[in-house]
Amino acid sequence: MTEQQQLSQIYLDANATTPVLPAAAQAALATMQTQFGNPSSSHITGLQAKQIMEQTRSKARKVIGASSGQVIFTSGATEGIQTAILSALYQAKQSYNSNKKPCILYGATEHKAVPESLKHWNHILDIHSEIKAIPVDKDGMLDLDFIAKEVSNALMICTMAVNNETGAEQDLSKLETVIRSNNPNTYWMVDCVQALGKVELKIANTSIDYAPFSGHKLYAMKGIGFVYIREKAPFTPFIAGGGQESGLRSGTENLPGLASLNVIFDELIGQGRGVFATKETLCDYRDQIAKALTTAFPTIVFNNNFACSVPTTLNFAIPGFSAKEILDLFDAANIRVSSGSACSSKVTGSFVLDAMGLPQTQSEAAIRLSFGPAATQAEIDAACERIAYCARALGHSCLVNMNDLDNKSKLDGLVQFKVGGSCCWLFVDSESKEAVIIEPLAELTQRLLTVLECQGLKLRAVIDTHGHADHASARTQLLNDELKTQKTDHLGWPAQCNVVTVDMLTLPFIDVGKFALVKIATPGHTQDSISLALCHKAELKAGKFNSLYTFCGDLILMGTLGRTNFESSDASQMYQSLQLLSGLLEQDSLLCPSHDYNNEFVTTLNAETQRNQLLADVVSVRIPVADFMKKKAKLDSHIHDQANQEIMCGALTSCSQNHSFLELNNDALQAHLDDTKDVQLIDIREPHEYALNHAQQFDKNVPLTRLANFIGLQRLNKNQPLVLVCRSGSRSSVAAQTLVRLGFEHVAHLKGGYALAQ
Repeated sequence: MTEQQQLSQIYLDANATTPVLPAAAQAALATMQTQFGNPSSSHITGLQAKQIMEQTRSKARKVIGASSGQVIFTSGATEGIQTAILSALYQAKQSYNSNKKPCILYGATEHKAVPESLKHWNHILDIHSEIKAIPVDKDGMLDLDFIAKEVSNALMICTMAVNNETGAEQDLSKLETVIRSNNPNTYWMVDCVQALGKVELKIANTSIDYAPFSGHKLYAMKGIGFVYIREKAPFTPFIAGGGQESGLRSGTENLPGLASLNVIFDELIGQGRGVFATKETLCDYRDQIAKALTTAFPTIVFNNNFACSVPTTLNFAIPGFSAKEILDLFDAANIRVSSGSACSSKVTGSFVLDAMGLPQTQSEAAIRLSFGPAATQAEIDAACERIAYCARALGHSCLVNMNDLDNKSKLDGLVQFKVGGSCCWLFVDSESKEAVIIEPLAELTQRLLTVLECQGLKLRAVIDTHGHADHASARTQLLNDELKTQKTDHLGWPAQCNVVTVDMLTLPFIDVGKFALVKIATPGHTQDSISLALCHKAELKAGKFNSLYTFCGDLILMGTLGRTNFESSDASQMYQSLQLLSGLLEQDSLLCPSHDYNNEFVTTLNAETQRNQLLADVVSVRIPVADFMKKKAKLDSHIHDQANQEIMCGALTSCSQNHSFLELNNDALQAHLDDTKDVQLIDIREPHEYALNHAQQFDKNVPLTRLANFIGLQRLNKNQPLVLVCRSGSRSSVAAQTLVRLGFEHVAHLKGGYALAQ
């Protein structure tokens, strides 16, 4: 794929992993080529290999300040954690003699490898101790009073030196004082993975029993790490076998990994090439990046306190943007950051920030930006410049208002916004610059206001389709001065409007440029439920009802029907409303519900009647109203609202269908283009991502937020061959699924997206 512009990669995700330092890579390669011996062999090649291993072990001791105790090489931090926990708990089980039920303590913000390992070995060793999380304050510092109260009965306590998400640095001296003054015999493990190269460690001067480390977090190869075990601390081999590592850890040693680690240790003890910056320089780098972020995104909120964090980690949220939106934005600009921990990237919020008591909005929108001690001023300068570039790119989508941008993505037609399972719709007639907002959501207020101002739109109305039980309407916050003086009902429909008669129905409508928004009373889900149909005004006045988009509220949802078990619901009225709406609409007219729980965007009567038998029976009048009410009550009985969770406005059913479409890898793409006539190549990322970087042959941008509009425009041409692409293949797959469900016949997507095509 030919790129529109080649942006060099700026890697700012060092807490996840780092590139291998060139000198470390060379050392590993040389070891594989010329010093490849087995350290357990007695011949010269084996002795040379053993020398590399022992040199590395000696340097490891210097780096962490461990003049005594064991340094055992491992495959990485996770193995070191297992070794420490198994060793401590196995011994604790043998020696514990208190009448109290023992506990195991760990910091609430520990890497998941720690609590999950504690649970595992607690069960395997048949200890069944209570595992307790130590609370933290707003800066991520451990609660010393809690430790003092609980540690006397603890078999083991696990803390970390530096947090992987926030960079919060614990005061190990204070921790040691409170632990040992209340329990001198408990076993103490400190996760030092993120501390290596960032914090001065003098482990021999502490009573830390176990400390795992990892090489790939500090420019060494993946697959190499080590664990420190204090002298006289209990030890049980995690891996048994050939007796390598003096019988402490079996398995042939990873000599190339050790050689790479050896180079890193040289840098840390001042015997290398001096590529690691001082702490003062790293603090200056952090300040420069923080300033660039603040300038680019003035509303930014930093989630970590720089005063008690290592300088190489910044954790932030940008109000009004999800973590995924910022991650996608930065990725399009070839900046690599992460949303929270790379090991928990599928989690919607950060458990670390939750434990710190930060608001949910900050936790769910958290971005972690991290660099390593080998960062250079040139790299930081480039990062700051690219961050500013990202902010300007948002102006293309009018997500920030940059009036000096001439090439904004012009809105024309329907835009869909989502918060959780709730939908909000913005329709724009670009010719008149008139707009209407349907189902306004409070979380989107600022974004919608920014879009309206950025695009220079005149807002004609802000309307809800019914009184929502799951959220408060943001209608009043969006009204301009003119609309504030307009008389409306409680849903926002204006008292003064035009009317038209269609099929003996008198329907009110309001103008939106050359379009008309028609109000249709469709009670059932609630007494006040309405549907809003967008039609061409000229056709409507001529007596032709042809809805382009019908905003049906919670009357019809994707795969189900809106619930009718609220106090204001009436299933018999829903029955009548379904028949009314189906009589007005064409089978392929787009339905735009208030909720989209399964990421299906929009639907049609045809698509819904194919998978929803109850709806099909109502539309075809195969079921009387009494039977509908019984079946509807049974359907609603599957809804179970839970405290602190989104109220479901319809029963989720298992009737969703998986539709097949063509998945292309990068090699198969060109062949498909050669073999398929008139194929249309569509980049479905958002306009700001597309503006930053896209392949030239994907010359059409249809963002997911405008997929409904594209479907509406293409609904009469479903034979058009389409190939969709996005950053990773995830969004293009979802979009392809929707298109095929709605009857598009020749849909393909690029598996792996741009990520695997470059």
